[in-house]
Amino acid sequence: MDPQTVYTLSGVSRRYGELAALDNVDLTIHMGEWLSVVGPSGSGKTTLMNILGCMDLPTSGTVLLGQERLDRQGERELAIIRRQRIGLIFQKFHLIKHLTALENIMVAQYYHSIPDEVEARAALDRVGLGERAGHLPRQLSGGEQQRVCVARALINSPSVVLADEPTGNLDEANERIVLDLFRQLHDEGTTLIVVTHDAAVAAQGQRQIILNHGRIARVVETEDYARAFGMSEIGEPR
Repeated sequence: MDPQTVYTLSGVSRRYGELAALDNVDLTIHMGEWLSVVGPSGSGKTTLMNILGCMDLPTSGTVLLGQERLDRQGERELAIIRRQRIGLIFQKFHLIKHLTALENIMVAQYYHSIPDEVEARAALDRVGLGERAGHLPRQLSGGEQQRVCVARALINSPSVVLADEPTGNLDEANERIVLDLFRQLHDEGTTLIVVTHDAAVAAQGQRQIILNHGRIARVVETEDYARAFGMSEIGEPR
């Protein structure tokens, strides 16, 4: 396997009865890549995200994270892989309502290893919320809650960050802040996979895959992607 490869999907399908949410998907995701996943509602974006994030298994096909076969793991094994290697950012935040911003981050530490208040405060400082550490989610704006989610996703130093519509509930100013954080992560070598309906957000990625009816309908690659990963054809959808 190419050492630059973080995910390899081969013939991946996910069926719910007669419905194919994903249908025979082949996809390689490179280490350090910023990949945007776009498509209309019902195209399979969230299903793909759930499989990459170790929250679901394919009905058929193989999914490799590095050298590890995700499609052969049980729920407990998937949970361990998810905690150790993947950071998750959701549109609806999923913060614990009765815990402060700081405590929400420390919960993520607890499930990974040992809570460390100093590290958790540093994570909040990084997303510009050090002074809001003691606030409950209801005392934070939508943009602030999403930044807490970013800090929570990063606290265990994941090699991959998966973001499902991370700017969907944000105004323009907060969207800009979150995207700036993503650019910093990408510059540091984090693999970013971002599901979005927003064309402007999708355009931030080095590569876009467009899903339709559970299949990859086309791929758009930037010159930056070509330089980084040695592609011979660039710039045009295929």
